[in-house]
Formats: sequence, structure tokens, C-alpha cells
Amino acid sequence: MATALLSVSNKAGIVDFARELKILGWNIISSGGTAKTLKENFIECCEIAEVTGFPEILDGRVKTLNPKIHGGILAIRNKMEHVEQLKQYGIETIDMVVVNLYPFETIINKISKPEDKKIAQDVIENIDIGGVALLRAAAKNYNDVIVVCDANDYNVVIENLENDSVAQELRLTLSAKAFRHTAYYDSLISTYLTYEKFPTQAAIPLKKISELRYGENPHQKAALYSNGIEHDKPAVISAKQLHGKELSYNNYLDIESAWRLVHEFNNPACAIIKHNNPCGCAESTETKDAYLKALACDCVSAFGGVVAFNKSVDEATASEISKLFIECIIAPNYSQAALDILMKKKNIRLLIQEIPYKEEKNAVEYRMMSCGMLAQDRDNQLLAEAKPMTKRQPTREESVALDFAWKISKHVKSNAVVLVRGKQTVGIGAGQMSRIDSLKIAIEKMKEVKHGLDEKVFSLVLASDAFFPFSDVVEESAKIGVTAIVQPGGSVRDDESIKVADGRNIAMMATGMRHFKH
Repeated sequence: MATALLSVSNKAGIVDFARELKILGWNIISSGGTAKTLKENFIECCEIAEVTGFPEILDGRVKTLNPKIHGGILAIRNKMEHVEQLKQYGIETIDMVVVNLYPFETIINKISKPEDKKIAQDVIENIDIGGVALLRAAAKNYNDVIVVCDANDYNVVIENLENDSVAQELRLTLSAKAFRHTAYYDSLISTYLTYEKFPTQAAIPLKKISELRYGENPHQKAALYSNGIEHDKPAVISAKQLHGKELSYNNYLDIESAWRLVHEFNNPACAIIKHNNPCGCAESTETKDAYLKALACDCVSAFGGVVAFNKSVDEATASEISKLFIECIIAPNYSQAALDILMKKKNIRLLIQEIPYKEEKNAVEYRMMSCGMLAQDRDNQLLAEAKPMTKRQPTREESVALDFAWKISKHVKSNAVVLVRGKQTVGIGAGQMSRIDSLKIAIEKMKEVKHGLDEKVFSLVLASDAFFPFSDVVEESAKIGVTAIVQPGGSVRDDESIKVADGRNIAMMATGMRHFKH
């Protein structure tokens, strides 16, 4: 008779699975907790302690780590030396291993990683040792042992057994799945316990949420994964979709950019993103006005874009949005009246993420390269106070606008130039090979802006994500009426830019911090 070892933390489905195995004539051995569940449901089984002749010890830390268990799993059935050794030591073969692991992932999403490095004992005790060893042993010997780590596979295994055998292809599939499972599990543990920012070896825990229709282009396949270590943190991938068809790969990229940008602000704000760049952003006293001002910056590019709000979307705002084709909206909430308006548009995707996005300062981001990855601190800091470079310092009104413009520039692809009046973008130049070309694009965009502008009240200011290698940007800025500039400073030709700014009575501030975005 074949023998199955069942040792599961999550008991869902295990009783029905074990009952089917018994009907098919299998013997069952189980660890204490699983054995208790089976016996309570009148399913005969033998406890592991009866097989090993050794009780579970150390509060259950040691129960399956025994030669009579691992010998029975790892023995190669058609290798005579192995068969003889099993006979010599009285070890019975184990033909199936069914294990799911201690709920470490669930625990760490309840217990935040402590800054003082004092890991909670509950976290430590939910690091599975024996279960991982069982799965790896069975997965290694998949030619002779069926390994099951996912309750979703119970039915397919039973169906194969009812047909007298488990196909080699399925055995290999289950083996690979078990190794992925233990690798993911270990990556959760190593990530949680690691305090080094860039360790010598790194494992990133990723769990597939869904497959996507396609990638950046229709010929590219794509999928969405979550970082298992940060399930409790608000993010775009965990946003609830209220309406519309499934999100695409490009939708996720644009929503992420919009969501990050809009949460730079405390007052009602709106960001409109197209092809991963802001085509408009504004902060105001109410959501509708923020949207209209953001839209005014580049209403042509906004067509088919993604819109993010940091406050609830009301009926008035929804009425304005409905006038334009928008791919996606993400916001902390929507009034029922707003939903009634927006849901009339079949193709718009509506997402809700209730908690404002706040990211840890030491967060690390990764980017794929051929045969490797880059890792860096996420650019989630802003300088608290800029230093004057010119004779004239900005007025209070200019300072507010410069602060707003600087926040926007961080989210624009380099080279980035942002033109702002008050708290409204009026021109954005992005992703150009030269900074002067970015300015020229921003100037062209500004020519079309009408909504919300009062040039007598709000001065025109400029933000640049990096320093000026030449004075040309300052010279051209003066021609269009820019009165204040914020930039990192640090160019060997800073004196030239400062001289031009002083000559045009332009206030220029240095942040000392660059915000390239490649």
C-alpha cells in the first residue's frame, strides 16, 4: 500500500483529500495537529511519532526531522543500495508528501518590522523548518514521490490517482511548484529579517496577483505581482476596482505615477498622467478646480490619460471628467452621485485606494537589466529649504509656487522643466535630450493654457530637475516672464546663470538635491 504524509498548517480541504486517499487504499501518516483533525473526522491515520519512535519535542519545533521520515521520502526506489538500506534500518517508503507551511506571511502582515531589530517571538515561531525540509525532500525525489503544497492541487492529484498513476509531467510540475513555494517562503523570511539596504545576496518575494491582457505592446505577455512583504501597505496594486474592464500593463504604470505624484500634496490635488509623465497637475481648495487647472495645462494630451486625486471625487468633479475620454481614475473615495455619473462611461476604470500613499524613507526600488537588476533608494525625499543663489530672494507667493513646481519636477522624466503659476502647472517639458528643448516644449504648452490663470496675481516660476549646464534656460525663461527659478545648482557654470538671473531680476534658489527620473 502507498503511504502519504500529511502535515498542514492550513487544514482547509485536507479532510476531503485524506478521505479520497483512504478510499483509494492509501495509508496516511500525519503530524500531531493534522492527525487530530483527521481523527476527529473519523479518518484513520498513524501519527509521525509512532513511525519514528520519537515524540514531538521543543514545543513542536522538532517532529518530522528524522531518518525514518526523510529516508522514506528520499530513497530512490529503483536503486538497490537505497532499497537495502531502507530494509536494514526498518524504514518504510513515503510516496506522497502534502504540506503547507506555518503562516509566516500572515503573521508579518500583522506585526510590522521593528526598527529596533527586536523581532517578535510570534514571528520567529512561525518560521517553518520541518515543513520546508519535507517539501524540498519530496520535490527533489519527484520521480518517486508526489509533492503537494497547494490545496488547489488536491483534486487534480486525486483524479490522476483514480486513473492509476500520476503522470511524470504533473510530478515535475508539482515539484517545481514546491521549490517556488519554499523559495518564496524563504524570501519572505530573509527580507523581513534583513536590515541591510543592499545585502550581498537578495531574494525578492513576489506573488502573482493576475495575468494581464498583454504588456506594453500586444505581442508582449505580462502579469502583475505583489511584494509579499508589504501586503499591509497602501498601493496601486491593492486598490479596489469599482468599475470598468481589467487594467493593462500600461495602465498600472501610469496609475502608479499619478498616485505617487498626487500624494505630494495635502490640499485637494489632481494629477493627470500620460505615457508615465504628468501632462498637468494642480492643487486647490476643492477637487473640481484642481482637476480643471490640471487639465488646462495640456488638455490635448490628457485625452486617454490617467487621473489621480488625493481627496474624494464629488459630483461636480465627476461631471467635468465625464466630458473627456479618460482611461482610469484613482482616488481615496467617490460620492455616490459621482459614481452614478462616471459608471455611465463603459470603458473608464475606477479605482479606490482609501489610505493616502506614504512610503518609508529607506524604501528600495529595483529595475531589470539584461541578466541582472539595478537597486537604489526610491526618490521619495524633498529638500526642506532651498538656498538663494541670486541677489533677489523670491516673494512669499513665488516661494509657494516654487515649492509646488519642485514637487512636480521630481515626477517628470529627465530632462524636466516645469512652468507654474500659483499651484497650477502651465507648461511641462519632459524627457528631452537637452534642457533647453524641454523648456521650449513647456513654453509651447503654456500658450494653450487659459483656465484658472490670473497673471496679475500669480507670477510665472520655473523648476528644473537638474542644474543648468549653460545659462540658456535662464535667458529664455526671462523672455517669457519667469520671475523665479528653483534648480539643484552645482554646475561649473552656475555663475553664468546667476549673472543672467541677477540681470533680469529673477530670484533663483538652489536645492542641492537632483531629481533625475530615467
